Amino acid sequence: MSARDSDILIIGGGHNGLVCAAYLAGAGLKVCVLERRGIVGGAAVTEEFHPGFRNSSASYTVSLLNPKVIADLRLAEHGLRVAERPYANFLPLPDGRAFRLGGERTPAEIARWSVRDAARLPAYYAMLDRVVAVLRELMVRTPPNVSDRFVLADWLASLSVAKHLKHLDMRGRRDLLDLFTKSAGEMLDQWFESEPLKAVLGWDSVVGNFASPYTPGSAYVLLHHVFGEVNGKSGVWGHAIGGMGAITEAMAKECAARGVVVETDAEVVQVLVAQGKATGVLLADGREIRARAVVSNLNPKLLYTKLVEPGVLDDDTAQRIERYRCGSGTFRMNVALSELPDFNAARGTQLQPHHQSGILIGPSLRYFEQAYFDAKSKEHNPGWARAPIVELVISSTLDDTLVDSRLAPPGAHVASLFCQHVHPDVDGGWDAHRDTVANLMIDTVDVYAPNFRASVLGYKALTPLDLERTFGLVGGDIFHGSLGLDQLFSARPLLGQGNYRGALGNLYLCGSGTHPGGGVTGLPGRNAAREILRDLKRGPRP
Repeated sequence: MSARDSDILIIGGGHNGLVCAAYLAGAGLKVCVLERRGIVGGAAVTEEFHPGFRNSSASYTVSLLNPKVIADLRLAEHGLRVAERPYANFLPLPDGRAFRLGGERTPAEIARWSVRDAARLPAYYAMLDRVVAVLRELMVRTPPNVSDRFVLADWLASLSVAKHLKHLDMRGRRDLLDLFTKSAGEMLDQWFESEPLKAVLGWDSVVGNFASPYTPGSAYVLLHHVFGEVNGKSGVWGHAIGGMGAITEAMAKECAARGVVVETDAEVVQVLVAQGKATGVLLADGREIRARAVVSNLNPKLLYTKLVEPGVLDDDTAQRIERYRCGSGTFRMNVALSELPDFNAARGTQLQPHHQSGILIGPSLRYFEQAYFDAKSKEHNPGWARAPIVELVISSTLDDTLVDSRLAPPGAHVASLFCQHVHPDVDGGWDAHRDTVANLMIDTVDVYAPNFRASVLGYKALTPLDLERTFGLVGGDIFHGSLGLDQLFSARPLLGQGNYRGALGNLYLCGSGTHPGGGVTGLPGRNAAREILRDLKRGPRP
């Protein structure tokens, strides 16, 4: 089959595009995926960044990938393995102590700072579990669409949502309201008193979120990151053996098994439209390809402002998509290391459990808040935190990939640095400041592990602009749009398009700019496939 013989064209070979393609092909449709880069996987890829060193290029850790997607697409059969961290987080502190979260020693560890917090933590987790249990069911469902006309299916869907929420008692509903509307900082301050515990728990609220942990709505960003599981263990994070590319490589294998055509170096420059309906695409090489339906795995803002010609959208939609909020405080680095970090709080360069956890530089919520204020205000420099937040994940400590495709040479290591906060638009442009900020991030780790800078053999840094150029993450937004209450559920990306159907006939959306949002979940692709198959009256539907 060639692209010209396709029933469905999918723009973008990121993980959601591959998931959507696999489900559609499994129902007997002829599907073609068109990917601009020379490799499929979008932001979930493994690439060489320094001679002899490979790592996950952008997305770097696993938890949110949905178990139904793993099973339906036979990802384990195609080689996917996920290694669990020995415990969740290691937080070195300025006074030379360290805080560890996760595992059997958690109560005793927390009690070193607060006996009260150690007693309250189980109730906090139980509160999250009650809410997550209900919301997990809603994540795999199509949100009720809100349109300008009465649609019976919308009302039935709304009733279905209400039935799920009935599983929460009044206390649970109040907790849900708090998590959707309050700040993470406010909630955590109400629950706990020890700063290290609040910092480790609050980190999830600023991941990819250009905001203070005290910004209203940031509690939902925290909640979004606790939906996941690894190997059946809820809330656990892990490492895909071989890097994040192992996930999308397994997806691509299942796509091939189902007959999906995947074209790389195939940049789509325009969605072709006739009489208000998408009819195909125009590629950068001049080819026009027609199909019954076009599915976009792109950020909705990128789709509608770059690939749809001006005047095709109605004025209200065009104006609202211009206001669709994208932007992240993320600065992403991959670093080649000659040895493991020797932390003041846990001495030694030999492999230890803390090297295999999520290592967090940032001792308190107030530290997080100041990092945001620095970057947002541009008061002290062109737009980055003077004291940034850094999560360090040393992928090679958990990876047992075979010699011919290992992440690092023997004795050496690779580290992912996920850094906050930087302004998406720095004064003077990001190309002028990339290495300055990269060195700041290295120096920030070096304060806590004094051998770190000396061990750096090379690095690759991705600014928000680089993330947009390379992966189509507008403003560096890893979620394809901010996770605010006005951009969630039926309103993601806009009211009237919350059910994966786009602004034009035969145009569908399957990326993270749709429900349930960002992260490597596969659920937007799975949910979108279900709606496409419903419209085409095909089955089986996921």
